[in-house]
Amino acid sequence: MANELRFKTARDLFMACPAVSRDMVALPTEQPSIEFCRALLAGRVPEEAITFCAYLLPERAAVWWAHECLSHLTVLLDSRDQELLAVVRDWVSEPESPHHRPEVSKAAAMPPTTPAAWIAVAAGRHGNGSAVEAPALPPAARAVSAGVLAGLARVALEDRFSVLSAFVEMGIQMAEIEALRQSADAN
Repeated sequence: MANELRFKTARDLFMACPAVSRDMVALPTEQPSIEFCRALLAGRVPEEAITFCAYLLPERAAVWWAHECLSHLTVLLDSRDQELLAVVRDWVSEPESPHHRPEVSKAAAMPPTTPAAWIAVAAGRHGNGSAVEAPALPPAARAVSAGVLAGLARVALEDRFSVLSAFVEMGIQMAEIEALRQSADAN
């Protein structure tokens, strides 16, 4: 299935998304993307696997993945972050809905100081219909990565690697599912 991914190799991803090289220390290889991601997880800076997943996934799927990651940490999030997660959830389910776009645009315009606020920024960055000026926002993948990593930073140190691993595996599964869906859509 790795051959059906958006980016067959890590180098393919780095070539298509130059911003990733500013967000990661790891250098790209010819490894298949999934193998590279798992090598990052097992490497010196396992958090880079989160960043790699954020770029590997299509933007909307990356926002959903981040939402799902943070949804597993709700006890560590305040009520405002939980409200933002609900806004993101609603937007992902119906991104073109005229009801959700203003809420996401408003949330994306706020300074991203919490995990869910970063995810709202990523949702606000997605697509051309945003009321927030695109240059004012970081790339969606960078915002997704920042949100997931900010949430992860709230996890107790002794649990952090297992949560990180679960998030990365979820990202890999989503990438594989997206590849299957895109392959089915092409047929």
